[in-house]
Amino acid sequence: MNLPSKVKLVDVGPRDGLQNEKTPVPAAVKIELVHRLQDAGLSEIEVASFVSPKWVPQMADNAEVMAGIRRLPGVRYSVLTPNLQGLEAALKPARALWPDEIVVFGAASEAFSQRNINCSIAESIERFRPVAASARANNIYVRGAISCTVGCPYEGEIAPERVAMVAGLMKDIGVQHIGVADTIGVGTPRKVQRALEAALRHYDLDGVSGHFHDTYGMALANTLAALQMGVWQFDASVAGLGGCPYAKGATGNVATEDMVYLLNGMDIDTGIDLDKLVDAGQFISNFLGRPPGSRAATALLNKRIN
Repeated sequence: MNLPSKVKLVDVGPRDGLQNEKTPVPAAVKIELVHRLQDAGLSEIEVASFVSPKWVPQMADNAEVMAGIRRLPGVRYSVLTPNLQGLEAALKPARALWPDEIVVFGAASEAFSQRNINCSIAESIERFRPVAASARANNIYVRGAISCTVGCPYEGEIAPERVAMVAGLMKDIGVQHIGVADTIGVGTPRKVQRALEAALRHYDLDGVSGHFHDTYGMALANTLAALQMGVWQFDASVAGLGGCPYAKGATGNVATEDMVYLLNGMDIDTGIDLDKLVDAGQFISNFLGRPPGSRAATALLNKRIN
């Protein structure tokens, strides 16, 4: 095993976690969530999405949220910009309010690409080309995500070759880092390793991360499988927020609290204070009116009471 000594977690809760919530979440609550996450030690936070409010009304206050964040040195704030219009909106304010990183997303499934963004995989990459070029010209880091790398709700199992193809296309347009996502949570350790191996044909270990959902309870097992390959960067969502509107029944991202508990137990450094992280998850869960979707958080909160 080639286990890393340190892992970087990207908390996607404020964006990916909240974007499909039916209850409107005020900008002040989103800003407070970001503040609590960075105070807990998160150095990478996905804050907002610059998309049409017609399609994602929860993200309509993206500019207000970005303007309201108390930025800390050493923390990278990212936003989703699926097209040039979104990037231009993200860069419209003063430079001090720009994101440090933008995220573009493709899919390893043609059917998912059509259902999700109404175009083919190849067409989606061409849409991202000017986005990546403009971002890099403005010294903004470009991260990409590949959805449905092991399974698709419409096509079923996805071959690793599809992941390799999309990773190669992303590399060609200037995407600097690629996230391998098990969007509907059907992955098991060996399947996830094969998807990661496919991405690693085009990116080195520092340029690849895992993004796992916990639909079948496999997210932590898949994380361990990735760690055994030397992968040291992962997405997670505080309180297990989020899901996929295009994948019926798919649960949210793996909870950041559960990831930190796992990594702490393996003596792998994250730089994250688990107690403060649990408090952040409880804060947003209280607002949404439900308990945190994290087993570690639930256990630790019960321990506090008892």
